Amino acid sequence: MKFTSKELTPYLSARHYFGSEQRRHRERAKLSLVQLADIVNFSKSTLARVEPAELMPPPELPAALDAAFGTEHYFHGLYELAKREAHPDQYRRFMDFEARAEVIEVFEPQAVPGLLQTREYAQASLGCQDLPKEQTEQRVNARMSRQERLYSDCPPYRWAIIDEAVLRRETGGRECTYKQLARLLEQVDTPDSRVQVMPFSAGPYPLMGGALNLLTLPDGSAVAYEEGIEIAHLYASSEAVKKWRRRYEVLRANALSLAESAVLIRKAMEDYKPCDTSPI
Repeated sequence: MKFTSKELTPYLSARHYFGSEQRRHRERAKLSLVQLADIVNFSKSTLARVEPAELMPPPELPAALDAAFGTEHYFHGLYELAKREAHPDQYRRFMDFEARAEVIEVFEPQAVPGLLQTREYAQASLGCQDLPKEQTEQRVNARMSRQERLYSDCPPYRWAIIDEAVLRRETGGRECTYKQLARLLEQVDTPDSRVQVMPFSAGPYPLMGGALNLLTLPDGSAVAYEEGIEIAHLYASSEAVKKWRRRYEVLRANALSLAESAVLIRKAMEDYKPCDTSPI
């Protein structure tokens, strides 16, 4: 089957521009993807995905391209811009990574992590975002579909750290919150799942302002996805992921133990326990 180059959108982002420049320089040098792959010691499939920006350029690729095309630090500069920008399609890329991850480590300061939410909790948390009912339901269904892997024969290993504020914020009513905390309690210490709580008594900590996901992929590589209120950033370089992992490990060390976390979740559940209205 004849290979057909994909149409490029160079001005959509720095990552897209990097890919388009790789193709422009490659075609100007009259090199096929296979020929360039031999020169820079990367696979044809990797280069083919970099050009239409389906893949973030591997950290070693810019220097290899600069050496191949004699462009000094041109591709290095493009890469430095690309790895720092907020990609317009980064959430989709994060979802792709999460679907393949063998280990999923999450920190959430304000809400139960999506992979651990009940449908009712998801509806309540997404329903407050002033979206049309149909769109809210689509997002709820998408969130629930992410959980399907948890019940497969080979589920990913999960470790979640949540702020105590998550336990104290009533969401969707008392019964909804109670059932959600009960679901959370079930996941505190299982063969595939761990949950820790960062207590109020721990005081302030570096990640209070946003959520963090660390995903370890089957090949051993990892990505980090950091979310603020209005902006998120996906990090694929080993150096950036290492920085976020260090912060996560500090959280893990300062959070309550699994047993202590379970005790605190049970205590919070008492505040939401449905009233017994049955006749005496």
